[in-house]
Amino acid sequence: MRTGAKAALVGGVLVVMVGGAGYGVFNIVSGITGGSGGGDTGAVSAEVRTGPLTGADVRKVTKEFFAAWEKRDAVGTAALTDNDAEATPVFASLREDAHVTKVRITPGVAHDTEVPYQVALTVKWKGTEKTVRYDAKLTVVRGPSTGTPLVGWEPAVAHPGMEKGDVFVTDYSSRPPIEAVDRDGQVLTGEKFPSLKPVLDTLRARYGEQAGGKGGVDFSIRHSDEDAPDTTLVNIEKGRPGKVRTTLSSAVQAAAEQAVKQYPNSSVVAEKPSTGEVLALANHRDDAFNAAFEGAVAPGSTMKLISAATLIDKGLATANSKAPCPDTALSGGQTVHNLTGMRPDLNATLAQSFARSCNTAFVSFAPKLGADDLSREAKEKFGLGLDWRTGIVSADGKVPAVEGDDKGMALIGQGQVQLNPLNMASVTSTVRTGTFHQPFLVPRPLTSEAPAQAAGLSPGTAAQIRQMMNLTATSGTGALAMRGLGPDIGAKTGSAEVDGQATSNSWFTGYRGDAAAAAFAEAGGHGGDTAGPIVAAVLRATG
Repeated sequence: MRTGAKAALVGGVLVVMVGGAGYGVFNIVSGITGGSGGGDTGAVSAEVRTGPLTGADVRKVTKEFFAAWEKRDAVGTAALTDNDAEATPVFASLREDAHVTKVRITPGVAHDTEVPYQVALTVKWKGTEKTVRYDAKLTVVRGPSTGTPLVGWEPAVAHPGMEKGDVFVTDYSSRPPIEAVDRDGQVLTGEKFPSLKPVLDTLRARYGEQAGGKGGVDFSIRHSDEDAPDTTLVNIEKGRPGKVRTTLSSAVQAAAEQAVKQYPNSSVVAEKPSTGEVLALANHRDDAFNAAFEGAVAPGSTMKLISAATLIDKGLATANSKAPCPDTALSGGQTVHNLTGMRPDLNATLAQSFARSCNTAFVSFAPKLGADDLSREAKEKFGLGLDWRTGIVSADGKVPAVEGDDKGMALIGQGQVQLNPLNMASVTSTVRTGTFHQPFLVPRPLTSEAPAQAAGLSPGTAAQIRQMMNLTATSGTGALAMRGLGPDIGAKTGSAEVDGQATSNSWFTGYRGDAAAAAFAEAGGHGGDTAGPIVAAVLRATG
């Protein structure tokens, strides 16, 4: 029984009375009729209510729920949910740990049993008041044991950024603020560059103290995961920011942000091949996932950069040796086709099949390769899978050893191969210079993590792949996208098929001078049509 509750015997039924007289009467009636008396747990009910909820049901329970929340009555608010045990500490934390002195709820228009609303929480800390406003929503449900209308509890009811076990706090920040700047000292903000918001959060968490920052006081969500930093909702007392220098270029970042905005679910990364410095990263997504750095999807025919390098290094082909492009080829027991409309060319060279993005030419080499030849080339020459230390969270690619059907599919970037734009920009950079420079966003000395090391390509292999990429960019499948970018260019297109997806994913990678970029667009179709313009726009901004 909760502290402060009173017991009464009414009609032979033990009933809990909570708070003032009005709320006590509600609980007496509820105890007899099967209504809510504590999150629908343990109430005595003569009959479980069933059937669709009415508009009156929804209005009544939400009105009471919002009123209790505005009074900062944690027990009363939680009792109007279907899980008061989990809801109580969340609402209690507002008053006890977060120093919230005022709550105002503005309901929106209900849609059936779903009710949107705006929350305004006023926090007072040592004479300073700040108010944070946010939108949330709830769903009214029937309690499982009584059928009483209740608020269906989930942490997002209290705040959309909350998860199970999270609470509100106002406290000295464990993460000092930062001022992130680009390679030229220009300040980077999430308002100016939306794709950088999660990146800036990571930089603050990792480098705030190292950069000389001092934490202020924040009203935040404290997560149940002790390793997860608090999510700041509003700053109450400013700290001293530390300066975190990055390798980014504001001009290239602006172009990347604008380019991905044209296509849903698209990502791009730009890199400086001579150093590995990341010049830009951008994502156009409905969530905060940094797919440009953390994604893991089939790269389609952009994988042919690594495949071509493998064939050359194994002595199976050269750029100018024959690599026929038939209509079909077998990958183990699986028949592989080319893009619709591609005419066969049985006299094609490897460079010509590369520039046309002929799948069958590459798959035909599969029987001549060992299970781990492609995997070893990817790791030992291009540095994929070597635990990259970029300064933020990143995935460093997956090119596993494969047999049978998957061996041919891996050569054309399907099957078990998984990469992201960061990986492919790095692969292109390695081709551009012949040297592997692990990509990084945060330069030393701020980060002391040693970069991954790989052998890179021999001058002869790198020169031949650049020849093939230049042919692709000037007269092959990448020519339209790369038009007008000058003679010192190279490109490779890719289309990756996905089970259950009607349109293939679009991939494109390319270089111009000392800049490389790679882009991915979910369900974007041919690489030159969607991902190509993204890469071209970013390369154009590199000067």
